Amino acid sequence: MEPTVAVSEALRGPGEVDGDRLGRLPERLQKREQERIRETERRREEKESQAVLEEKSGYFSAGFEPERAALEEQLSATDSVCEPRVLEEITGRLQQLQKLLNDSMRFLSPYDIRKAQEALTRLQAVLDEKRKLQQPKKFAFKSRKKEPTAGPAPQPPPDQQTVPAKVPDPEPSSCGFQDLTSQVLFMEPAEIQQRDLLLCQLRDCTVTLRGSPATLHLRGLHGCRVLCGPVSSSVFVDGCTDCIFTFPCQQLRTHSTSNTRFYLHVTSRAIIEDCSGLYFAPFNWTYDGILQDYKVSGLDITRNNWNQVDDFNWLASDASSPNWCVIPEDSRIAQWN
Repeated sequence: MEPTVAVSEALRGPGEVDGDRLGRLPERLQKREQERIRETERRREEKESQAVLEEKSGYFSAGFEPERAALEEQLSATDSVCEPRVLEEITGRLQQLQKLLNDSMRFLSPYDIRKAQEALTRLQAVLDEKRKLQQPKKFAFKSRKKEPTAGPAPQPPPDQQTVPAKVPDPEPSSCGFQDLTSQVLFMEPAEIQQRDLLLCQLRDCTVTLRGSPATLHLRGLHGCRVLCGPVSSSVFVDGCTDCIFTFPCQQLRTHSTSNTRFYLHVTSRAIIEDCSGLYFAPFNWTYDGILQDYKVSGLDITRNNWNQVDDFNWLASDASSPNWCVIPEDSRIAQWN
């Protein structure tokens, strides 16, 4: 005890000193008890929250796994060439599984999401192979011209050449553009409504897609600007750099892409993998007829998770991924025309 304190207590007398100590003791005990109660409550809430997440995850597995196994068995048992009716039935069930996964992402772990999505991707690949075995339809745009039967066609100057419409190994309902540089490209609703769109190996192009495609695939785009109407299911982005994309969709999967901006309306959570320098802002493009295209797509126009991004390369829960960020409001594009 310091000399000053000892002298002070000696002057007050033993009874007064004991009274001071007894007066302070309940206050300290009360604070400790309050802290103990708060800590106990916090642990209880964490335990209950974890139990709820486990219960929801169990509900997802109970609904997802049996249907996934049934679809896998049906696709394995189906003849190499099967009826369109069977393919449509499988397609519908696969879409319902995708919707179940999209609606469950907020309480599933990144590992569970990745595992489920990989299973759906495998099923979709098998389904696509069986579709290819059906009698293919001719793939062409209205603007495509037939070559003359005799003699080679004269080639116009480069600045007057028409834009070819190419996609590799197209599905019967596919359409899109490939291997073009510095072009301004358009497609209207009647050309793309509920078809699969593929944009591949484009450089410094501006692409405007009005209508509601079933899916949108963006592969190997560099320095491009793509504006697309509501996509009924998924948008897949792979190997793109220095681009600006704007579209509504149910799900966004982005792989091996860098320095790219998304103006996004997505009803689930966007997923990125092996990406860097991605920037996100809410979808703000409009055109005549977009509300009708939203109806065709089936997307909920009031539900937008544009800033909810899951990075499969960043699993830390206590820090944000360095691979993406939100575009500041004063840096966003406001006028697209």
